[in-house]
Amino acid sequence: MDLSLPGDDDPRRQAVRSWLADHPSPSGRALAEAGYVAPHWPEPWGLGADPIHQLIIDEELKAAQVRRPDNAIGIGWAGPTIIHAGTAAQKERYLLPLLSGEEIWCQLFSEPGAGSDLANLSTRAVRDGDTYVVNGQKVWTSYAHTAAFGILICRTDPDVPKHQGISYLICPMNAPGVTVRPIIEMTGAHNFNEVFFDEVRLPVANRVGDENAGWALAKVTLGNERVSLSGEGALWGRGPTASDLLEVVRSAGGCADGVLRQRLAQLYIHSSILGQVRLRTLAATLAGRQPGPEASLRKALADDHGQEIMGLAKDLCGAAGMLADAGPYADSNPIWSYGYLFAPALTIGGGTSEVQRNIIAERVLGLPHEVDIETGKSWAEARSGH
Repeated sequence: MDLSLPGDDDPRRQAVRSWLADHPSPSGRALAEAGYVAPHWPEPWGLGADPIHQLIIDEELKAAQVRRPDNAIGIGWAGPTIIHAGTAAQKERYLLPLLSGEEIWCQLFSEPGAGSDLANLSTRAVRDGDTYVVNGQKVWTSYAHTAAFGILICRTDPDVPKHQGISYLICPMNAPGVTVRPIIEMTGAHNFNEVFFDEVRLPVANRVGDENAGWALAKVTLGNERVSLSGEGALWGRGPTASDLLEVVRSAGGCADGVLRQRLAQLYIHSSILGQVRLRTLAATLAGRQPGPEASLRKALADDHGQEIMGLAKDLCGAAGMLADAGPYADSNPIWSYGYLFAPALTIGGGTSEVQRNIIAERVLGLPHEVDIETGKSWAEARSGH
């Protein structure tokens, strides 16, 4: 497909440039109100922009050195789910502050006993009049310590098959009974947390969609999550790319080691393949299709590729790679050392690689579901209760 972008005379490009001339240092609120934070969203929160229009806006903002608000979970996952199934009041209350970065969001999905099998969650929400009383625990919650709100899935009916008794709630992180405890990574950073719910009361008005129908919304969230986690950067779409590492090697005069040269060639090949997968995702978007199993394919490839980039960066340093502040060829940029330590999380967060490959096998390749050795039924049959 032809992905060459329109030139300077395109009216969409001219419109962005004119707006930037009037707003040379726009705030997050100004960007959100103009529809430039998530231009693919429907009006009034976005512009209903097609992918080419989005890429034009991206180019112009980058050229003007304008950064969008940083609210990955809110903009990438919570917002699209609220647009999909939220009430008019929920959209009015949450979407603009979410887009502007004024209210940060987190995702309260994973539990200590329900990671890869997400629907096997045990956090309970018991209806009490116009409120839910929530008790339980979540873990690996990114940004819970800074978030204003979280998207929470919990069990509202324990007597039906596990995928049918889940509800999707909006949880203020300052609600009484919510406790956030930090999880310090081996990078030394603090992004992850464990969150405890002790008799937390949430209004029924905070439920997104119907009661006990939250699993379908969780899949909407996860589909957008896997696309969001699969950008070009090595660290879940952020950070350096394979091209950045190759440029470091070129600037240093190349690589004399034959084995490392072969790995660099493989890195380039894998980067090119992943780039083609991204184009397929863009083509699907152009055709009006939502993220599906292909998002799992893209994420599985991108996670392995991110670890490949960071592992090779360290190996290129030789013995200096054992130093905490060493980058490729003793480059002092700390992102390489941080990225190497963070990289093991890539194939776990957002759905493990094993889960992604199961989705690919069953929903893309059409292979039979795995059989439960105790019951002799497929996992799909066991989940449905038949």
